[in-house]
Amino acid sequence: MIISLYTSRIILQMLGVDNYGVYNVVGGFVGMFTILIGPISGAISRFITYGLGEGDISKVKIIFSTAVNVQIILSLILLLFGETFGIWFLNHKLNIPSESMVGAHWVLQCSLIAIIIGMLNMPFSACIIAHEKMGIYAYMSIIEVGLKLVLVLSLIIVPFDKLIYFSIGVLTNSIIMRIIYNIYCRKKFKECKYEFVFDKGIFKEITGFAWWTYLGNTAYSLNTQGVAMLMNIFFGVVINTAKGIAMQVESAVLSFVNTFTTAFSPQIIKSYAEGNKEYMFSVMERGSKFSFYLFLLFLIPLEFEARTVLQLWLGEVPEYSVSFLQMSMLCSATIMIGGPFLQGISATGTIRNYQIAMTLVGCMVFPLTWIAYKLGGSPIVFYWIFFCIYNILIWIRMIFVRKLLGYPLHRFTRQVFFPILSCALISLLPAICIKILMADNILRLFIMTGVTLITTSLIVLCCGMTHNERNFVITKARTIFHLA
Repeated sequence: MIISLYTSRIILQMLGVDNYGVYNVVGGFVGMFTILIGPISGAISRFITYGLGEGDISKVKIIFSTAVNVQIILSLILLLFGETFGIWFLNHKLNIPSESMVGAHWVLQCSLIAIIIGMLNMPFSACIIAHEKMGIYAYMSIIEVGLKLVLVLSLIIVPFDKLIYFSIGVLTNSIIMRIIYNIYCRKKFKECKYEFVFDKGIFKEITGFAWWTYLGNTAYSLNTQGVAMLMNIFFGVVINTAKGIAMQVESAVLSFVNTFTTAFSPQIIKSYAEGNKEYMFSVMERGSKFSFYLFLLFLIPLEFEARTVLQLWLGEVPEYSVSFLQMSMLCSATIMIGGPFLQGISATGTIRNYQIAMTLVGCMVFPLTWIAYKLGGSPIVFYWIFFCIYNILIWIRMIFVRKLLGYPLHRFTRQVFFPILSCALISLLPAICIKILMADNILRLFIMTGVTLITTSLIVLCCGMTHNERNFVITKARTIFHLA
């Protein structure tokens, strides 16, 4: 996470504000195509994990090979779409400076190939998650961030177009990581041996599950990458730079938290396959609470010290970067609440009505933002619309959790929502006091960070955990620090 933030600063300095904005808007446009990846990835992961939960390895092998075939078909479709509509949209619709157009085309092509490589690798990644080999992610992350650091530092000495070089470098790193993942999976997991198998039943299940997930992901893609293009059309590439900076910080924090959430997702699906719903409920509750608590440790310092953090990180802070960062972190907090319960819904395989409801409400962000911008609204208005809509989606999700799993809504309110809300509100008090009593400088940043880390942790321990959870944490801490 730290290296990612450092490299982002170097990238901004080396590419410049305009080229950095070009990279973000074009990469974001291509990123919209990833709405194909997420649903298929979720479907593949769900069926492989469910198969392992049932203990049927022969079925898992068929699922894996069928999943690879699905990815090949989708990759060809994506390539055709990107090389036709993608090029047309880049040339005629995006607001790109003429001197950056050649580099923008390189970004488009490299990003498109990287996405296809990611799609073909998806069944292998799904097997790692399903087998709960989370340690491999630690080693892979070290390798991946090392490659990124080498690439970014080499920008300093590159004598030709840095935007083109960076795009090719990102693609190269992606290829290297995919090869490593594939080699590991083929050696460790029996089912990761591709055979030309096309099971129509499994194909229908995977694509049906993926289709409805795709419908739901369309809303989120419109609300992120789609809005980035709206910002480009109404406000130009400088605004995309500000949004890109906010997304870099947000993504770094989310990557830290999501590593935790990835670890318990297989347990939810496997426990459902085994028929152990009570254990499944407890994992969803704890996963939701503790992922939010981890996020809260970053949320409070960044909300109060966003400007100082960006000044230390970037030196010169582009307009809107501070407010974008503050609001994007707040919006991410709403997504964090109840996220693991989505895994519970996915475990059932019955997601059609859920995805339709979530999409109908979630898609409102894009048109409302477009209307607001058309009426002369500030760029920041998007985040307020996003925040309100996604708070509504929390409760729509929980209604379906109750319907599909029999999980009581009052149990979520008591076990998850109220502990999260109380911890967040109480944790704000020390931060507010520091902000009032101290001047805005680096010293306040360090004091704010240190004090809020300690107080938030203590508040979570006292108010955010059950008696058993608290005893477990205290016992574990004593063991680690040899205080027992």
